[in-house]
This record gives sequence, structure tokens and C-alpha cells, in this order.
Amino acid sequence: MTQHPHLTGWAHTRFGKSEQPDVESLMAEVSAAAVEDSGLTPDDIDAVSVGVYGSDTTNQRFEAALVGTGTPELAGVPAVRSENACATGSAALYAALDMIEAGRARAVLVVGAEKMTRAPAATVTDVLLGAAYLPTEGRYGSFPAVFAWLAREYARRYGDPRDALARIAAKNHRNGVDNPYAHLRRDLGYEFCVTASERNPVVADPLLRTDCSMVSDGAAAIVVTTADVARAARRAVAVRGRAQANDPMPLTSRPDPLAFDAAAAAFRGALREADVGLAELDLLETHDCFTVAELLQYEAFGLAEPGKGSLLPAEGRTDRDGAFPVNVSGGLKAKGHPIGATGVSQHVLAAMQLVGEAGGMQLPRARRAAVFNMGGAAVANYATVLEAGR
Repeated sequence: MTQHPHLTGWAHTRFGKSEQPDVESLMAEVSAAAVEDSGLTPDDIDAVSVGVYGSDTTNQRFEAALVGTGTPELAGVPAVRSENACATGSAALYAALDMIEAGRARAVLVVGAEKMTRAPAATVTDVLLGAAYLPTEGRYGSFPAVFAWLAREYARRYGDPRDALARIAAKNHRNGVDNPYAHLRRDLGYEFCVTASERNPVVADPLLRTDCSMVSDGAAAIVVTTADVARAARRAVAVRGRAQANDPMPLTSRPDPLAFDAAAAAFRGALREADVGLAELDLLETHDCFTVAELLQYEAFGLAEPGKGSLLPAEGRTDRDGAFPVNVSGGLKAKGHPIGATGVSQHVLAAMQLVGEAGGMQLPRARRAAVFNMGGAAVANYATVLEAGR
């Protein structure tokens, strides 16, 4: 019988403009807390896997070692940092899963964090644009403008998606009201999200501010263990399947930039490894860095045929009380997107649903969840299937 890795403890800061001065402090806020939540002690942790993209203006790097600085009990534990653009958090988690599955560790602490709000806006714009291929996409001037180009291509091929994008934004902001960790806990409504205004300006045509995830600070942590360690935990969530797939970084090198082929491959691979189908999933936490990204993921994952993804939000099928709830947490759109923390956060919030600890976000039935986290414009793609119980 396959012995799946398990998530046995977690911790999460509020996302937004944090009073914590730096990444070290953000990581300290969640590191010891996640270990305690798992029922283990720092002496039980065999390794620390850190995800930080590095969007801050500080000269302090070497973030893996900073976990032990902020939490001295972990200073002697081997630690390493991963980076994979907006999928940095999942890269750190998958490194931990690799250690568990290889038999190199029995318990690994995963910490994802980012301090973004201290940096000047122009610096953040430049850093985020670095997740696109600059020789061909640098001319767009910003990362939102890259996704705005995808939205215009979608409109050219299938018709204007702005109604669907506004419904996705409104859905996720409505869901975010119930997430105590969310950057923006406000139900903005469809009319506000669909209308360009002084409070909701055009960021990159056709994307409005409500179509774009926010610049945020935050951290999240997970303890990953072997199945036998998980048996002694008060609750556990099994990692039933996972897959990573990459697409060429330049959008111009892909046969169809709207297809998100590698995102589809990762998602199918995770379902295949877990031996489940779409109908057996109870929720999806997915990477809505921009509303058009969520729309394209609907189609990549098989929720809708190409060009038909706009029907899902219009029919309410991805609402929290719909047939296939997507981003019950509010997603990156409402929760915020501190780059290194995002993938870890997505797994934490899905795990909370599966063990009935999601509070106001809790779905009435949640036994199996999928998580999708991507770096760049669907360049590095990570998909995971989680299941409640041991």
C-alpha cells in the first residue's frame, strides 16, 4: 500500500500590509506555530524547506537560514530555499514531499513568506515583470499587461470575457469576506467589478484593478510528515497525488498561449496519481493572480470547453454553493498574493476545509480538494490532490 506524505500542522499570518518589519519576522510568526500545531517539537523536524521569491528591497538574503534566526530552536536544522516565481511556495512544499517520499526525512517544516509592501511600487512592478520573458514580453511594461494581452487574445478568438472576469472577481471577493487571513475582506459586488471608475481604474486594458491580485505581505507554514508520524497526529491530510509541468517561458514559443497546456498536464497528472476524476473533487483552490488566469484554468482543467469558461461564473457553478466551488478562500484576488507564501497558503486553506477547521469558509462537504499554483504566465505549474484522513 502506498504511504502518502501527510500534512499534520500549519499556521498562517494575516495577508496585507504587515506590521512585521521583514521576511525573517514573518517566517518566525508561523514557524514554531506550525510545528506546535502538528503536535511535534523542533527536535522532531529533520529539515526546513523555505519559499521566498525575493521581492523586497532589503539586501538581506539567505532566507533559509533566517528561519533559524527568527526561531532559534530550528537554527541547527538543515534548511534550503526554493524559488520558482509565483509558484515558489509550492516548489518549497514539493521539495519537502520529495524528502519524505525518498525516506530522507520523517518531518519537514515548509515555510513560505514575502514582504512586498515596503518596496516602492516601481520596484515591485519590475520584480514581478521579471517572471515574464523579458526579451519578448518586457515591452508590455508590467506583469498585469502580460495577462491583459491574454485577455485581449481571448476576446479576439471567443468574444469579450469582461462579464466573466467581473463575475470571477465578485465571487472571490465575496468569498474573501469569510477568510480571516484575507488582505481585503469586502464584498465588492458585480457592478463595481465590471465598471471602470476612479476607485476601480483600468490597470492594463481590459483588466481593471479588481481583476488583479494585490501586493501583500504574509507567511504560511506546513509540517509534512510520513504516514507513520501522521498516525499519532490529532488530524492529518494526505497528499494523494501531485504533478509539476512546465511550458516554454516565452508566450510566443507556445502553439496556443490560451491553452495553458502545462497547467492542464499538471492538473491531469495529479488527478491520475490520486486515481480520481473531476467529479470526485469537492473544491479547488487555484491561482487567480488575475481573473483571466482563473478563466483560462477552467478550460485547461476540463471544467469547460475552450471558449466556454465564461459560462461557469455566469451560471454560478464555481460559487461556494455551486457544483464545483473554486477559491472558497477568496483566492489570490481577495486573500492577497505575497509571492513566496501563496502556494503554501493555498495548501493550508484546502487542508483546513478537509478537516473541518475553515470557520466561516467551511463547506458542508469537503473530503477531497485540488490545489493549483503557477509561476509566471503558467510556466511552472504545480497541482496537488489532498484528501482528509490518514
